[in-house]
Amino acid sequence: MASKTKETFLRIWRFIKRLFIFLFIFHLFYLFLLKWVNPPITLTQIGSVFSGRGLSRDYVSRKDMSPYAGLAVISSEDQLFPDHSGFDWKSIEKAMEYNKKKPNRIKGASTISQQVAKNVFLWQGRSWLRKGLEVYFTFMIELIWGKKRILEMYLNVSEMGPGVFGIEAASQKFFNKPAKKLTRQEAAMIAASLPNPVRFTVKPLSKYVINRYPWVLRQMNNLQDDPDIQGLIQ
Repeated sequence: MASKTKETFLRIWRFIKRLFIFLFIFHLFYLFLLKWVNPPITLTQIGSVFSGRGLSRDYVSRKDMSPYAGLAVISSEDQLFPDHSGFDWKSIEKAMEYNKKKPNRIKGASTISQQVAKNVFLWQGRSWLRKGLEVYFTFMIELIWGKKRILEMYLNVSEMGPGVFGIEAASQKFFNKPAKKLTRQEAAMIAASLPNPVRFTVKPLSKYVINRYPWVLRQMNNLQDDPDIQGLIQ
């Protein structure tokens, strides 16, 4: 009886090992593939469908995006994006201190790279498991994809309105034009909604976006001549 139990345990253990090896190889293959190919769907997009928000998206390449789009999201979400290796440690420390003082108001410090890792590979929510996986995938995309691809992916997969994913879908829905023709102000409005695009809407124009997008415009003016940023958005 004991030998049968041991044999069953070993069989299960071999299956688990093979499964983990397969998943590890598959995820590496998928990571490399996404350097050139856009994800067929993400867990966040699936969640949007099941929540009733629907799914509107249209992936486009960098050349089909206005340079103002990239400038706006960098100015709004992660001004150190060209310089860091995926993590803004000073902002993380500040957010941790803030959250200790005000545990009922959670403040994030996610970089564009971290947001892409979460939006492409993971699910929404807060848990130590998800955060640990986010750190891993952030490191991997910085290593494998590079900044230009990360920014392009961010502009394609981020939710920019209820059920609206990516800059092309947002531009078409809110301004009836392709993303390539977005103006500076329009790009700033979309970027201003990103902290919570389901709540802070561009159409109808929410009070939060009205108050925030002029600040985004000022940051765009400050950063527009930065050669590192220009190298990413052109």
